[in-house]
Amino acid sequence: MKTHPNTLDDWLAHCEQLHPKNIDMGLERVRTVAQRMHITFTCPVITVAGTNGKGSTCAMLESILLQAGYRTGVYTSPHLVHFEERLRLSGTPVDAAELVAAFARVEDARCQTDASHAQAVSLTYFEFSTLAILDVMARSVLDVAVLEVGLGGRLDAVNIIDTDCAVITRVDLDHMEFLGNDRESIGREKAGIMRTGRPVVVSDPMPPQSVLDHAREIDADLWRFGLDFNFSGDKQQWGWAGRGRRYSGLAYPALRGANQLVNAAGVLAALTALRERLPVTAQAVRSGLAFVELPGRFQVIAGQPTLILDVSHNPHSVAALAANLDAMAYFPTTHAVFGAMADKDLAPMLAKVNPLIDKWYFTDLPTARAETGQGLLAKWQAQNPRKNATATAYATPQMALAAALAAADPADRIAVFGSFYTVGGILKDGLPRLDAKHMPNP
Repeated sequence: MKTHPNTLDDWLAHCEQLHPKNIDMGLERVRTVAQRMHITFTCPVITVAGTNGKGSTCAMLESILLQAGYRTGVYTSPHLVHFEERLRLSGTPVDAAELVAAFARVEDARCQTDASHAQAVSLTYFEFSTLAILDVMARSVLDVAVLEVGLGGRLDAVNIIDTDCAVITRVDLDHMEFLGNDRESIGREKAGIMRTGRPVVVSDPMPPQSVLDHAREIDADLWRFGLDFNFSGDKQQWGWAGRGRRYSGLAYPALRGANQLVNAAGVLAALTALRERLPVTAQAVRSGLAFVELPGRFQVIAGQPTLILDVSHNPHSVAALAANLDAMAYFPTTHAVFGAMADKDLAPMLAKVNPLIDKWYFTDLPTARAETGQGLLAKWQAQNPRKNATATAYATPQMALAAALAAADPADRIAVFGSFYTVGGILKDGLPRLDAKHMPNP
């Protein structure tokens, strides 16, 4: 009898060795294994795709549904520190033991052979781990499942599960080697999560035409921002109006950033579209938006200096980070810890935020996909027009943060961004509270 790994770390290491590619687009292999495992969902499923805003959308859906008393299962990726963060059951990360058992079930199903598969089915790390998470979710007694698409939509592993409501957030240029070179091509891939006759909420204010066309082609129930739902607000509160429902006097979401109202508007549209199956009260909406938490999304941590953590990792999300930084109060000096993947469009990422950054601390990251700190430094130097800005490179995010803290005054701010690995490298030992050396301890 084949022996299985005993720990989650061992299983994850096993998954990394099974397939020659990190990403292998297509659903046939993962669907075959899922069918062998009899993975099915009896509760409503909300699937969320898009380039930016997916994690925030999932977190707000989860928070409101929890306040409404539902047992939720939420799958998001990637994680910041611990793999178990990828699946939250009723708001709590899944226990590693549940994942270990599910990984064993995936392996057993993967290795079954039949007339159509004489050899074991080859799965990527993402496909294998997605199947394990879906298996845990299907075995849990859930009232609602929220699935975040990892890459694209049409050919992403989560798309083997039929959605009851699709949500498509902002679409922009990212993962172009897999999804296409323009927003229309990328939008077409995202649109693949739609299902005939079922609602699709498009919260992108300017969606690609391909998204709208696909909704009409398959006769999905299209909810479009600005037409089927909208929001308005002032400095104190905001309101939402959609098909047959209104919310007024809402407090702003606890997640920071100007883009969060667009995400929240899409969330309320999805919940309104599903209100026959998942009714929520206005109080659940108010409380859910007030209490929602999501580490690493323009997360501002009070201290001396102030620390900002943001997983922005493409030009569109970095532009949003720049706008949010610009809208903050005055800080004498802004320091930036930056690490990013080599396959990202790095030049516009650096250019969008460079006018706001006085001191850069570029860092290596613990993955072969990452650009080195020295490589990032060279790319920055090649385009930097600012004479008074400085930059250095470090081996780890924590070393880069330590250097920034040593150079910072108490009234400064330090922004950490560029990748989940960059922010995760800062959070792996807990939430840091900064205390600049220039400030005497009480």
